[in-house]
Amino acid sequence: MAQLFTRDTQAIFWNNNKTAIQRMLDYDYTIKREKPSVAAIVAPTSSSKFDKFFYGGDEIMIPLYKSTAEAKAAHPQADVLLNFASFRTAYDVTMEALEIGGFKTIMITAEGIPERLARKMNATAREKNVTVIGPATVGAIAPGAFKIANIGGTIENIIQSKLHRAGSCGLVTRSGGLFNELSNIIAINADGIAEGVAIGGDRFVGSVFIDNLLRMEANPEVKYMLLLGEVGGTEEYKVIEAVKSGKIKKPIIAWCIGTIAKYYDSGVQFGHAGASANADSETAEAKNRAMKEVGIHVPASFNDLPEIISAVYHELHAAGIIKDIKEPSVNACPKVRKPKQFICTISDDRGEEAHYCGYPISSVATPDTGFTVGDVMSILWFKKRYPRWAVDFLETVLKTVADHGPAVSGAHNAKVTARAGKDVISSLISGLLTIGPRFGGAIDDAAKYFKYAKDNNLTPTEFLNHMKKEGIPIPGIGHRIKSLKNPDLRVEGLKRFAAANFPSTPLLDYALTVEQLTTSKKENLILNVDGTIGILMVDMWRALGYEDEEIDVFINAGALNAFFILGRSIGFIGHILDEKRLAMPMYRHPMDDILYDVHKAEEL
Repeated sequence: MAQLFTRDTQAIFWNNNKTAIQRMLDYDYTIKREKPSVAAIVAPTSSSKFDKFFYGGDEIMIPLYKSTAEAKAAHPQADVLLNFASFRTAYDVTMEALEIGGFKTIMITAEGIPERLARKMNATAREKNVTVIGPATVGAIAPGAFKIANIGGTIENIIQSKLHRAGSCGLVTRSGGLFNELSNIIAINADGIAEGVAIGGDRFVGSVFIDNLLRMEANPEVKYMLLLGEVGGTEEYKVIEAVKSGKIKKPIIAWCIGTIAKYYDSGVQFGHAGASANADSETAEAKNRAMKEVGIHVPASFNDLPEIISAVYHELHAAGIIKDIKEPSVNACPKVRKPKQFICTISDDRGEEAHYCGYPISSVATPDTGFTVGDVMSILWFKKRYPRWAVDFLETVLKTVADHGPAVSGAHNAKVTARAGKDVISSLISGLLTIGPRFGGAIDDAAKYFKYAKDNNLTPTEFLNHMKKEGIPIPGIGHRIKSLKNPDLRVEGLKRFAAANFPSTPLLDYALTVEQLTTSKKENLILNVDGTIGILMVDMWRALGYEDEEIDVFINAGALNAFFILGRSIGFIGHILDEKRLAMPMYRHPMDDILYDVHKAEEL
């Protein structure tokens, strides 16, 4: 893998570090990436499904997931995991990601992971050919393509350090702070970096100097490399051997910080866990001397690095190895940004013509477009255009529930309100307000409880006992008038439609076995129209490929009852207009239809 990241690279961000994520998105906007670099966020303790972030002056929604596995399944193209877990959790998060697979790179910010675990984690990653950056790192960057979290600092510093587009230098450091400083030095004295990695400050890190330098050796965009090592460890000697053996042919500039350590009487640790010499060969002075002996460009001191960088760059430029870079235009992030108060994902009324879920209204509204009311419902309610059999079923449901006469509570309320002289809207609302658990609500509950019984492999007898234990009458079972001998023709019509058009009806088949048991006890304990609709809705969604979790969301949100609300509104409005047309007077309920049982109030 010669290139660590490209402009198409996307990451899953573990832990909702909003500041770091926003910096990544600001970088994306600045360099004009086609899609955001953060595909998803793993936030195990969050109850939200998404979080909003700015993308330039606008906002975008990034989905939240409870686990890495869930996020990866939903976003298989995201091959980078940015592990921002604490040092107590970071190891487990990394090992789980390695087990899940599909990640090319894992970055770990946590510092202080126990060394035994770090070694095991790094060994597993090498076995699976996964590049681990860190632990204890600020990350890496491919200028003009992808940057991890906070590396490079603010957008102003990124532009100043030419990190908004690719240069010619491959930069590898341990230190994150000095990474930013060196990026700026390279920008001032050369043309910037082509790729940069801060490998991390812990004693045992995933990818070491030689791993990154060998990759940069194979990357044609990298023309020379700069290595900033430090006192402690022996990783720089692997680079020396690679230069001696010819594995690395590109020019390398290198310096190990910590040369002052020789002035101390005893071993001193300089910041990072690994920055402490345990042998003469681990001193910065010894490593600098050994690197210089094999032809690596080693300055006399850190202060001389700019001069060396400039010399190597201009030599390669004069030889034509490095070409002049045309500066790209960049977007400027607004200084003041205002978050949106509402979110809409189903329709858009901006521009010359409004759209229904991506379809211009003109392509939906007229008969010649092929769109029906059911099509509009499927795209506005569920954001998918359903096949014809499913659309026809939705419309069949609306027609089936449109009206059930003037005596039901909703129609009665609507008629009484209309006769009081109220308008259509007020009268309709008064009828709709009666819809609930006793009127129409059985659709939701029938879907919920029958689905639960079938999914848990309950026999009809076990299902009845379960509902009895819960103290709940079986929703969708029972009718006041209809029975086995006098079936509800609406139910018969729905069953015929499903048999002729549905790919399969496993939940309906199960419900009919339950009906056999209930009607053996009482003939009117039949599957009623509400139950049939709710059960067939589940069968429809399953046939359309929805997961159980998605179906449960629909049920819990009241989507099934919404069909009853929409359909029955047709009937309510009919009754209201009927009252208006007949010019019916104010309604007063007859006194002989009221049981009066009024006693004198008790005096306290």
